[in-house]
Amino acid sequence: MDFLFCRKLSSDKKGGPMGITILDHPIAKDALARLRDKSTLPVDFRREICRLSSLLAFETTRHLNTIDTSVETPLATSPAKIIARRHALVPIMRAGDGMLETFRILLPNALVWHMYVSRDEETFEPHCHGSKVPKRIPPDIGTCFLLDPMLATGGSASFAISHLKNAGAKNIIMVGVLGAPEGAAKLEHNHPDVPIILAAMDLRLNEKAYIVPGLGDAGDRQYPTE
Repeated sequence: MDFLFCRKLSSDKKGGPMGITILDHPIAKDALARLRDKSTLPVDFRREICRLSSLLAFETTRHLNTIDTSVETPLATSPAKIIARRHALVPIMRAGDGMLETFRILLPNALVWHMYVSRDEETFEPHCHGSKVPKRIPPDIGTCFLLDPMLATGGSASFAISHLKNAGAKNIIMVGVLGAPEGAAKLEHNHPDVPIILAAMDLRLNEKAYIVPGLGDAGDRQYPTE
């Protein structure tokens, strides 16, 4: 895929591009700085997630195929192009909910399949609490966009991708805000066919498997419980 405002993070041993692409845009950097700031209030955090997701959505959907058609303008018949297939948005709740709104604006006809996945805070293993992904994905679905702001250990994303593949998904793209090398490596090992699109790749995970420097818990910062 060719992304206009992105850069490839690295290459594999054969010299080909790995599946990790980093968004490179001044507005993305500005939004990310505000997301990282611990003083950013939840209402502002949600706004910045939407702002950054609009750029991620724009670049991630650049590869979508179109078909030729025509429309009647107030003055004449005009050639036109429309998106060729239906697609699906798969937010991992709660954090992925903040990315959903802007993706739905760009893809108003997309299906939405929520997945409820959390990780055990001691073992860091993913636990699925529910999924709205159909048992068999309709054959006319083009791409499934997996939305999760934080690619930390990679456990939740890897689980969700396996779940989608088991349901018949053929094309999946992982879209996030921040990644850690550990999570990216896990995803590339388990699902090398799935592109990863991020706004930034951070340094590492800490002993609690949080991304450093990161931005904290994206779900809690959007929807605090205290």
